[in-house]
Amino acid sequence: MRRRRKKKNPYFSPTRFLSFLSSKERTVSPLSISRNLTKTQTPFPSSNQLSPPLQRSKTKSINMEVELPDDFRCPISLEVMTDPVILTSGHTFDRASIQRWLDSGNRTCPVTNLPLPPSPHLIPNHALRRLILSHSPSLSLPPSNLQPCHSSSSPPDPLSLVSSPHSLSSFYCYVKSSSQFRHRATESGAVTVLLRHVVSPGESREVALRALLRLSLDGDDTRVGLVADGTVDALAVVLSQGGSTPSAAAVAATVLTSLAMVDVNKCTIGAHPSVFPALSWLLSKGADRQCMREAATALYELCKFPANRRRAVRAGLVPALVKFGMAGSERAIEVLGQLAKNQEGKAEMRKAESLVRWLVSVARTGSARGTDNALLVLNLVCSDCEDMSMEAVKEGALDVSLSLIESDEGKIAKNAASLVRTLQDFQLGCFR
Repeated sequence: MRRRRKKKNPYFSPTRFLSFLSSKERTVSPLSISRNLTKTQTPFPSSNQLSPPLQRSKTKSINMEVELPDDFRCPISLEVMTDPVILTSGHTFDRASIQRWLDSGNRTCPVTNLPLPPSPHLIPNHALRRLILSHSPSLSLPPSNLQPCHSSSSPPDPLSLVSSPHSLSSFYCYVKSSSQFRHRATESGAVTVLLRHVVSPGESREVALRALLRLSLDGDDTRVGLVADGTVDALAVVLSQGGSTPSAAAVAATVLTSLAMVDVNKCTIGAHPSVFPALSWLLSKGADRQCMREAATALYELCKFPANRRRAVRAGLVPALVKFGMAGSERAIEVLGQLAKNQEGKAEMRKAESLVRWLVSVARTGSARGTDNALLVLNLVCSDCEDMSMEAVKEGALDVSLSLIESDEGKIAKNAASLVRTLQDFQLGCFR
């Protein structure tokens, strides 16, 4: 007796298939699964075979495909996103789809297959959400998961205040005092108007920058949204011009530091072609010490991302940092400690005149933080370089390190011991 073959379900979809994957199959990228299934899937019945409700649904889907760009679709479900969120890999997904992917035990990005942290954060993509709504106002999206604070009196419309330079001070006052107003400002598109004041020279620039700084302190979600709205472009303009005043440039650098607190933003900001050259200009040409200090702090935060260290070195920041460090900035030594972990950074530092003498002096008489970072830079610069090691021994680095080992038991002693080993290896090599 012949066995009846089971018919394929014509309504089978990739998103339903994902929920039935075995634990072994779940390691496959859902994007590739969706594409493969789309090629081999049984054709959808013609419109005259569908019931009226299904016909209406199919027509609505076709219209949406024509009207909305592909960037509005989730890479997993291939449907228009209703609650777009950014994964730590930098890619955007619909919250429901990526949450199912993570709940299944996967810890790789569905698009790139790169590993994710044990507990990846999902950051709302407010900018994309607003774009989807602007393309299709009738599309029903769920409310944002940010809960505004309730107050007895409702603050005014952010757009009405930010539009005029005369009312910008009132906008800043509301941003400082009302979390509900800050939420409405980021959701209403007021940031785009605020950035116009930032790039326009005049008295309103510094007020706009301070309002932007206060918005950036509202959490990681807001920081990612501000970068998506084009804040880095505006800050690069201010920094490259030195700001209308030194204080404006200092506030712009502080905003950059705040935005760089998020790992995704470190990569985005560092890839901007104008950021590192602008910071280099501030450090080498800036006349205001506070502005230079804020620029060094922004560099310190950005250079925690390894790829940014090479970009900073190629922007000519090493000579500027050495000059600023010799003028008494310990923050500059911290940034040099990060850049010395890059081969190009070490090569540039070895070209600096009197670098070893200055670092040995900081290790001998500086604060605990300065001593720690000076020892780190000395060790990295002297490793694999006989000339630098010989100069360090002549300047008394070995005696300073041995003294620090005896008087300290923490991180300073470890860095001092590491420098002693580096210099002793050099001395032993000379006697062979």
